[in-house]
Amino acid sequence: MTSIIRSTQGGCWGSDRPRLWLYGSVFDPAVMPLIDRVESLQGVIRKVKRIEAMGQTGRSNYVDVTKFPKAGTSKLSTDEMPEAPTAPSTYNEKILANYVPVYVMLPLGVISNDNVFEDQPKMEKQLKELRAAGVDGVMVDVWWGIVESKGPKQYDWSAYRSLFALVQECGLKLQAIMSFHRCGGNVGDEVTIPLPQWVLDIGETDPDIFYTNRKGNRNKEYLTIGVDNQPLFDGRTAVQLYSDYMKSFREHMSDFIEAGLIIDIEVGLGPAGELRYPSYTGTQGWVFPGIGEFQCYDKYLEAEFKEAATGAGHPEWGLPDNAGEYNDTPGSTEFFGLNGTYMTEKGKFFLTWYSNKLINHGDEILDEANRAFLGCKVKLAAKVAGIHWWYKSPSHAAELTSGYYNLKDRDGYRPIARMLSRHYAIFNFTCLEMRDSEQRADAKCGPQELVQQVLSGGWREEVEVAGENALSRYDSNGYNQMLLNARPSGISREGLPKQIMYGVTYLRLSDELLKDKNFKIFKTFVKKMHADQDYCADLGMYNHQIGPLERSKPKLVMEDLLEATKPMEPFPWGEETDMKIDDFDGVLANLIRKLFSLFK
Repeated sequence: MTSIIRSTQGGCWGSDRPRLWLYGSVFDPAVMPLIDRVESLQGVIRKVKRIEAMGQTGRSNYVDVTKFPKAGTSKLSTDEMPEAPTAPSTYNEKILANYVPVYVMLPLGVISNDNVFEDQPKMEKQLKELRAAGVDGVMVDVWWGIVESKGPKQYDWSAYRSLFALVQECGLKLQAIMSFHRCGGNVGDEVTIPLPQWVLDIGETDPDIFYTNRKGNRNKEYLTIGVDNQPLFDGRTAVQLYSDYMKSFREHMSDFIEAGLIIDIEVGLGPAGELRYPSYTGTQGWVFPGIGEFQCYDKYLEAEFKEAATGAGHPEWGLPDNAGEYNDTPGSTEFFGLNGTYMTEKGKFFLTWYSNKLINHGDEILDEANRAFLGCKVKLAAKVAGIHWWYKSPSHAAELTSGYYNLKDRDGYRPIARMLSRHYAIFNFTCLEMRDSEQRADAKCGPQELVQQVLSGGWREEVEVAGENALSRYDSNGYNQMLLNARPSGISREGLPKQIMYGVTYLRLSDELLKDKNFKIFKTFVKKMHADQDYCADLGMYNHQIGPLERSKPKLVMEDLLEATKPMEPFPWGEETDMKIDDFDGVLANLIRKLFSLFK
């Protein structure tokens, strides 16, 4: 396959002011008066250049600052302006193995509720800016509530085909999310896209098709897993609804798949597209850092639990009635408090059933996805939520209500990774950007430890691990944390690192991201994710070649999942990334430190 090599900048500077590339970062000539005060600047710069030339990437990427006019001279002419770094004729192959592709999530409402691709000129401009910045591709929600809105099996893919054609024209890859959930009610949801109306109509006569809390409040964000195999939808089960949708997608998007545009199919498995229960939802009054509520009180799940408890010899056991409400703390409840119900035989039985139902749901839908895309050159993926609050409390209450049975002596994420490995699926995790020090102390948050546990579990189960930020960030601190998590042990100069993320998706494309200062830092972030290598169009050059999707491996037995709950120490993690980004002030300070260090 011929490699297409381009500069990550593509000649787009973002402003009229000339920029200087030094130490792999954007540098502004406006700081030159400060540097002019350093004695023997030319000699110092030559030393700096010699040091940089022997840097970790194996090639120099700088402009000779001694050729810039000093402060006070006339403005640079067009001919004197530094050009964007040109693409090298060859890559450093060993360093290229550290390349982590970067994708950007498109706006939630890029396709309108009326199934129209609106404002195409603006989207084209933004996509071209992303491509010029070195971004590898984009991710987009393909909303069930839009495509199948007119009636059962009445699919209309026309607007998405127009969008995909534009993405292809702009030279980007595509990750498509099979979004079987409602948009609206979660953090960052700026538009409302409900489930198909004909599905909601069925819910009017049978409200138990929706997740339900102990008080009987219904959540219409996603169908309860209790109806996965109930033929309530004009003779089809929920699993069949999802399966038919994915088969139709493959049929109508086959040309894009065959052309290599669509490389990932992320299968929505719950609210916000994540494999979890809707335990924390703003539409029902939840606010951070509430523990959330169990969501298994619809008649279908209640009947299943009763059957399971009876089969275990405890027909008297019912669903929890002492687990508190959305905004409680663990200690205020009998279930999650000190020596609480979660530690008893009854509590353990319930939590095992609750979490296994979720894993089985994901397993069944992914099996259908595997059948739908069998033989296609795509990867399947599933997303798991980063429930980081109360992670450092004994009961991990917020994780438990979400369906992640994770405690100090029990790993709740490695069984999910093992299930995903059966389908050759990517494990996509959130909250990569978060640090413990940024969180509320009283919420006992542990995003850093959580990410380390989850990613380590995925790597131990030999699945590809990808991730994204949970909240929009434009600062170097957030980007640096993502860079650290992408390569916990740093750059390997001998080829593929032992632990490296398969890809990172940035949430999300917006006017705010594209503002000069924000986009400047973002472009540096992309370059650092690429291990300071230029954009690489050939996936095989960094070990991401995609072959035809194979049939899923045999179904796991319960013993396999239980074995995966054994806790293990995470892999070693660096204190900070070795591909650190500085904002403008940080660049200046770092440059001055480097200059003066040469005199010591």
